[in-house]
Amino acid sequence: MNTTISTYIEKELVGKPDFKLDAQEDLLGSGLVDSMGLMRLIAFIEKEFDIKVPPTDMVIENFANVEAISNYVANRG
Repeated sequence: MNTTISTYIEKELVGKPDFKLDAQEDLLGSGLVDSMGLMRLIAFIEKEFDIKVPPTDMVIENFANVEAISNYVANRG
């Protein structure tokens, strides 16, 4: 799951050639993902993992880094 999420972020949101994302890297604080990017990421997660992310779950703690996202998805499934 980490690989799927990381690959999406690296290719679709960051868009830098040869960029490798660490699972612990702060996505929002570092500026790698902005608010529009977060919405795109949530849409991808919903489609890829067949879950619905309610607005109440759209908090920094669930989307701070790849590991947090993976944990969130695993607990929703």
